Parts: sequence; C-alpha cells; structure tokens
Amino acid sequence: MSESKLSPAVAAVLPEAIAIRRDLHQHPEVAFEELRTAAVVAAKLRELGLKPRTGIAKTGVTALLKGGAGDGPTVLLRADMDALPVTEENDVPYRSTIPGRMHACGHDGHTAILLGAARVLQLRMPELPGRVKLVFQPAEETIGGAEPMIAEGVLDDPPVDYAFGLHLWAPQPTGTVGVCAGPFMAGTDMIRIRVTGSGGHAAMPAQCVDPILAAAQLVTGIQSIVSRNLPPREPAVVSITQFHAGDTFNVIPPYAELVGTARYYSDAVRDTIRGRLEQLVRDIPAAFGATGELTVIPGYPVTVNDRAMTELVRAAAAEAVGPEQVVPVEPVMGGEDFAYFLQRVPGCYFTVGIQNEAKGTGRPHHHPRFDLDEDALGIGIETLVRVAERALQQTG
Repeated sequence: MSESKLSPAVAAVLPEAIAIRRDLHQHPEVAFEELRTAAVVAAKLRELGLKPRTGIAKTGVTALLKGGAGDGPTVLLRADMDALPVTEENDVPYRSTIPGRMHACGHDGHTAILLGAARVLQLRMPELPGRVKLVFQPAEETIGGAEPMIAEGVLDDPPVDYAFGLHLWAPQPTGTVGVCAGPFMAGTDMIRIRVTGSGGHAAMPAQCVDPILAAAQLVTGIQSIVSRNLPPREPAVVSITQFHAGDTFNVIPPYAELVGTARYYSDAVRDTIRGRLEQLVRDIPAAFGATGELTVIPGYPVTVNDRAMTELVRAAAAEAVGPEQVVPVEPVMGGEDFAYFLQRVPGCYFTVGIQNEAKGTGRPHHHPRFDLDEDALGIGIETLVRVAERALQQTG
C-alpha cells in the first residue's frame, strides 16, 4: 500500500507522522525516562485542542476524544514510547543522538502512528458515538508500564470497553496487516536458581560437594520439562541463559547460580513448568549432596486476543489494505505488556509489516541496525482509525 492509496485524511497527516517518528528516533529514552517523548506527545495533543493528562506511571500520557453522535463505547488505543539500551549502527539522517540508546523495536513509529490516528479521528468524531481514549505508555521493554498505568486509573473515567494496539513487525512485508486470534504473545517468567554445595580445593573433590556438577546436571534435567512433561501440541520454552560459579581455577566454589526464562501460552502449562522446576531443583542437587533454591519472578501474562475483536480488526484491515494483504500471524514466544489491558477488557493486538528489502528494513527487533519502512506509518494510521471507527459502533 503506497501513500497514494491512503485515504485523503491519512495522506494529509503522514508527513507529520514521519517527522515525529524521526524526531523521536533521534532522541530515544528508555523505560520510565521518556520525559522528552512525553512532552512531545502532550504538545501534539494540545495542538489538537485536547487536554492531556501527564505523569501517569511516571511518564505516561492520556487524552480523550469525544464523539458527537450520542452515547457509545469507550475505545482505548495504545502506543508504547520507550527505547532500548542499544547503540545504533544505522547511517541515516535521523540516527540516535544518544550513545547507548536506540529505538530498535519501532516504538517511535507506534507513537507517531497513534498521534496521526488522533488527528484523523478528531475530524471524524462529530459523526461517531462514544469516546476514544489515547494511551501513550512507558516502559514496555522492561518491567512494564501498562500495569502501573492501569493501577492509576487509565481504564476508568470513563470505563474502557475495548482496547487495541499494534506493533510494527519486522518479519512481515510492508503493506500487510497481521492478525492472530487467541493467545498471540507468551506469558513470561524469570527463573533464578542457587545450588549450594561445600567448596574446597579442586585437587581434593572428595572433600567437597561440587555445586557446579550438580548445577550442570540440573541444566540438563530442566531440558526435559518441555519434551517430557508437556503435550506435544502445547508450545513452551524453558531456557537457561546464565551459569555463574567460582572465580579461580583451583577452587571448587561453595555455590553456583543459574538464570533463565520460561515462556508459555496458558496458565496450565505455566503451572506444570513451575511444578517440575520445583521438583528438579529440589531433587537433582540432593542426589549430589547439594541443595537447590528456586525463585520464579513472574513477568508479563499471556497476550490473548479476543476472537470477536480480532475479526473486527481483520475487517478494518481489509478495508485499509485489501483482504489479500491481511495475513495470519503465528503466536510468538516474546512477551508484551499489552496483555494487562486484554486481561481486563476485550481487544486485539495486531501487527503492521515493515519488511522491505529495497529499503533495507526488516532486520530483527532489538538489532542495532533495525529500521522501519516509513510507508508502514500510513498503513498503521489507516488501520487504527478504521479499527476505532468500527469499535465505536459496537452495540453490545
């Protein structure tokens, strides 16, 4: 979908959306530090005559568009604003100006898309019922800004009926919109394990209880959880990503530490993984005379798209890009804190493709040379506006 195929209202706001995206890209801010970004967002909303609420969950911003055609639902549209602690390697005019900070996941584009959609929707709200709540969220990439924003009332006053968000998606060609009904992104747990033995001289292992040996066996045992304790049709991942023990060559240390992650699409699978981890951490070190201690730090819940709202997005996207350009997206094991919104109200989190070989876009998210095909910004605005219009006309 090229700029010439966009609706006139979207085509009119696209240049400003691109300029906003490039400005934010040059000034990336990481989780809960999005002060400049939030100020830019608030200023743009005030230009529309809106009265943004700022400082929500430290740096979050909201604003409300009110319809002029009677009562109707309240539809939440969300964009995340934070960047990553990555050093950019792209040689582009809008390259990051902050060392060690980069918009390597497309959140600059998400923010620009929602501001563009706000400008278009403001023109159309007199003919639409209900309200559109614009939510600009901090800290998706870390501990999550969605949950504290909800705690500070972002789903209230007025109560939200439906919630929608999008992600610019590197694996997907520009011009396409992706949808996935049901579980889309995984629930995430962080795993920390401490195996305690009895240290001593490496030349005298019989006088020690070697925590490294016990922890190594534990790593192997953990790999059996998915392959031997879950049904083959239940996707899950359990990965140990760090192994720390000792600090010199001739000493068996007193303890070893493991760190990793578990990913899953259902509470039942989560509970099975946690139960087996507890059993393995208790029993395998014990077989070597050591002890194990497990700490599970819950991350984001599963992102579950409501099936009716997914069909609404599918229909809106078909109007925006054509039915043949609306593609199914497979569930992914990455986590996303939009899940917290979808736990409370029906909605859908969908994708907009940015992969364009001719422009050199489509590198993996979080890569130091990640970049967007900016044609996708217009597609995102067009789709989000049509999604909001359809959702505002829902009657039950």
